[in-house]
Amino acid sequence: MRDVAARAGVSFKTVSRVFDPNGRVSEEKREAVLMAARELRYQPDPAARNLRQNLRRSHSLGVVLSSVDNPFASAVHRAVQDVAEERGFAVFSASTDDDPQRERPLVEALIARRVDGLVLTPTADDQGYLAAELRDGTPVVGIDRTAHGLELDTVVVDNIAGARRATEHLLDHGHSRVAYLGDLSTITTARDRHAGYEAALRGRGIAVDSALVRTDLHDAEAARRAASDLLAGPGRPTAFFASQNTITIGLMRALRDLGLDGRVALVGFDDFPLADLVVPAVTVVAQDPRAIGRAAAERLFERIGGLDAPAARIVLPTTFVVRGSGEIAPAQSPAP
Repeated sequence: MRDVAARAGVSFKTVSRVFDPNGRVSEEKREAVLMAARELRYQPDPAARNLRQNLRRSHSLGVVLSSVDNPFASAVHRAVQDVAEERGFAVFSASTDDDPQRERPLVEALIARRVDGLVLTPTADDQGYLAAELRDGTPVVGIDRTAHGLELDTVVVDNIAGARRATEHLLDHGHSRVAYLGDLSTITTARDRHAGYEAALRGRGIAVDSALVRTDLHDAEAARRAASDLLAGPGRPTAFFASQNTITIGLMRALRDLGLDGRVALVGFDDFPLADLVVPAVTVVAQDPRAIGRAAAERLFERIGGLDAPAARIVLPTTFVVRGSGEIAPAQSPAP
């Protein structure tokens, strides 16, 4: 079958689908495979096929997320699990904690369990190591971030547009000194949100002030320290855009410690529990992590079921939720 795939210029998985009565493949690829099979005098072995399918199928999925401590990742996991359970599949999950060195060993451990498909939040710089698994018939769907080194089906939101809208909202309420608190710069979503912040400022003719930018903040404590530092210095900001929910929480702690909650405006990217119950309630750019998880799982099951199509980038919308913290005017904030 590998010889047939090489001669036809298709994947091993495509050859398998051509000779599977239930397989779905384009007519063009089917003809190419059948011609190559005739030239090589290949005949499929039904007994071997049944054995291979029985060995490969485990009726389980693997899920590798960035951090199960984050409510976003937890909600994605719940949605994937719901879709899997509807189809009688179990779910094995793991968390990289956004450590690039953890991604490949965790993925390989799940593949060793013969999972039928994998949902992955890319963390490492290169996912090319998955190419052989894709060729051999294990589909992979990325979520939240873009994979590198190969083409994957990916479910994301428009991070640049969401961040730009958040920053413009603060500018619309009279702020010109808007600080940015960002996640690890190695993460594609963090870079996109930073780009959206800068685009909003430049779109209003405001120069980006690097003194108001703090990146590589990966937990609430790092965000708290960065925000406290900005607020203690000269020319301090009157508003903040926090690019991730744990960063928003760290910022809120800094404002509370300094007695500035309700006086400094903030908009966060990602909603989180109790954001609507604090005072002032937190204005956010909200993703729908359950919709992201469900879309990823449904795409994965389409691949498991035989879908043979180019990798797709599925972009889901964000929702801007106005609650109060993003509407605080500069006059209510401390003067620079």
